[in-house]
Formats: sequence, C-alpha cells, structure tokens
Amino acid sequence: MPNRREFLRNVAGASAGMFLLGHSVANAAEPSSQAGTGPKRREVMVGKRRVKTLDVHAHVTVPEVSDLLKGTPLERRTGNLPGNFDARGLAPARLQRMDEEGIDVQALSINSFWYSADRDLASRLVNLQNEKLAAMCATHPDRFVAFASVALQFPELAAQQLEEGVKRWGLRGAAIGGTVEGQDQELSSPKFDPFWAKAEELEALIFMHPQDSAHATGVSARVGGDGDLSNVIGNPLETTIFLSHMIFEGTLDRFPNLKICAAHGGGFLPSCKKTIKKKPSEYLKQLYFDAIVFTPEALRHLIAVCGVSQIGMGTDYPFPWTVTPVDEVFAEPGLSDADRAAILGGNMCKLLKIPA
Repeated sequence: MPNRREFLRNVAGASAGMFLLGHSVANAAEPSSQAGTGPKRREVMVGKRRVKTLDVHAHVTVPEVSDLLKGTPLERRTGNLPGNFDARGLAPARLQRMDEEGIDVQALSINSFWYSADRDLASRLVNLQNEKLAAMCATHPDRFVAFASVALQFPELAAQQLEEGVKRWGLRGAAIGGTVEGQDQELSSPKFDPFWAKAEELEALIFMHPQDSAHATGVSARVGGDGDLSNVIGNPLETTIFLSHMIFEGTLDRFPNLKICAAHGGGFLPSCKKTIKKKPSEYLKQLYFDAIVFTPEALRHLIAVCGVSQIGMGTDYPFPWTVTPVDEVFAEPGLSDADRAAILGGNMCKLLKIPA
C-alpha cells in the first residue's frame, strides 16, 4: 500500500511538498532522552508549552484469536499486523514509531470482522479481545488506551459488551464498522438503539471505521485496480453513507449526547434536502473526525466546516498513510497555538478521559 507521501507525489506532484513540511516546523517537536537506550522521543511543544499528542486511529490485532477461530468461517480473517506483536507483547517497533512521530498516546482499535458470527462465537471472541486489549494497555498505561470490540449484529449484547468494556476493563468506548454484514438495515435503524443508548449513557466515544467498503457501498466493481481505490474512495464513501443515515434518519436526534468519531476525515459527508430537526451542520457538534486527509486544502476545509474542536490526529498505524502527523498539523496555516494543541491531542484526550 502506498503511503500518503507517495500518493500525493504520484497524483498531485508538488502539492505533496506543501503537506509534509517537516523542515519548517522542526522546532515544534524536540527530541528528549528516553530512560535507558533506544531512539529519542519527540516532545511536541506548542509555543513554549509541552502538549500531549494522541493518535485516535491506530489498528491492532489480538494474536490469541487465531486459536479461538480455527475451523470457523472467520479463520481466514485472522492474522498479526506488522509492527503489532512479538514474543514480548506489543512490539518495540510500535513504540519506536510513536516516539519518532511525536505521538504520546495511541487509542487502539480492532477492525470489526466478526459481524457474521453466531451469538456464542461472537460472545467468546469479543470477551477475549476486550480482555487482551486491556492487558495491552496495562503494559504501557501512559502510552495506550483502547476501544472495546462489540458484537453489533446483536445490539443488546453489544450494549452489554460496551458497558463491561468500560466498567470492567477500563476501555474508552467502542470501535465499530459502518454496516453489519448480511443485514440490510443501516445502523440508524431503531434496531440498534439499545447500543446507541448505552453509548450515550456511558458517555463513551464510538470510533467508526469502515469495513469491506467495496461491498458495503455496493461499488465493488468500481474500486478495484490500481490506486488503492478501496481506501481512497471506498472507505470514505462507506463513512459518508453511515454518517448521512445517522443524521437524516434521526439517530442523532434520538441520542443528542451521543459522540461518534469517524475515520478518514469523515469521508464525503454530503448535504441533503430532507427535512430534519436541525441544520445538517449542527449535527457536526456530535461528530468528531481524524485528520487523515490527503492535502492541506482538505485539512483546511475539514477545519473550516467542522471546527477545530471536532478534530483529532490519526495515523492509520501500521498502514503508512501518514508518517508525519504532528508536522501536518503545524504546517496548516491560520491555526492558533490553542487550535494546534486541541487537534494534536487536547480534543481526543477530553473525549477519552485522559489527563492532558
């Protein structure tokens, strides 16, 4: 998979240089010595103040699920991501990358591949994953938090799993996909209200990441071929469809304190003539977005439309869509020190209940 620098170089030529101006913000992230040996950790300064940075979009897998899923239809979908685990647990490569990029905390999430599982298997899988996610975070409690897995195909069970994840395991919310495999109902259907109600009750952030977007959007024949179109077009399209249904079918009205963070900058969230209770832009106050977009203009537009308060930093680790997330925030013109501190970590630390 090409990283974002390569994508911009191939598609937009000189604009890539605008987006990744690391040399122009060198004084924004200074190296500091770590305890012991190893590479130095970048400490991000805004003005003269050290700020905590948080990556809200970081993937992880649980190796132990391979044994649990042997002989089931889900077996083929297991595996270990690069830079994820080794014999000692969380791989040093992950921490090294975080240190190099100036990321203090990652919010770990597992892409939801189990929505076709029956209730028993889904229960056992989610229980295992949430227990292991909590164990991962406990190895470096100052560097990691995690989103719970939930079996969204069984909304009432998913609500119970979210509550257990938050109250028993200390997880900070839940990671979900944009659709449930094999079901023709959108997540805005009242069927899923028990889950949304529990998320609102717990004040838990829900991180939505697209899954199998080529099929979930119905455009599987159009997003193949060169250019990684399933990620460039398919994933943002799935996110857009999900958010649009949540707005226009009244879910965000039924649960006005629900908080959702949508991956990849929120996709292509559109406008619509359907009569709704509020202006579409007002629903943005319930929605949050990572800053994984492709150009400086896209980031500027995201900030202008959604507001600084709704945006956090993301990397898509270990997939190399960006390796300079901090520098991209500093390179964006027109932001105040307070704006930069908010996007770098302040907004997401507040949502995930992490001391800034």
